[in-house]
Amino acid sequence: MRNKYIENFEKAQLAEKNVPEFRAGDTVRLAVSIKEGEKVRIQNYEGVCISIRGEGTGRTITVRKIGANSIGIERIFPIYTDSITEITVIRRGRVRRAKLFYLRDLAGKKARIQELRRK
Repeated sequence: MRNKYIENFEKAQLAEKNVPEFRAGDTVRLAVSIKEGEKVRIQNYEGVCISIRGEGTGRTITVRKIGANSIGIERIFPIYTDSITEITVIRRGRVRRAKLFYLRDLAGKKARIQELRRK
């Protein structure tokens, strides 16, 4: 049994943030605010969501993108953090798994994910 004050606090945090519906395999763009001294700037991080875990305010996503020299870069983002200002779904991917960790071993054209076609 959880504390009712903590539950009310979590409900308030979940209600104030607008998070789109997405799954593993979708290409997402996260607008992450980065604080450098006094300045705050927004940097976009775009990649394939390879896993979603947790629930409530503790929910996190793992996003993988291909950086310079074809090196894969993965970052884990808490969805309900203040540093993420916006989440945009770029493409819907057609995958058959909830966790796409097998993409770590693939490179080039083999690492592509088919786009989900709407009927």
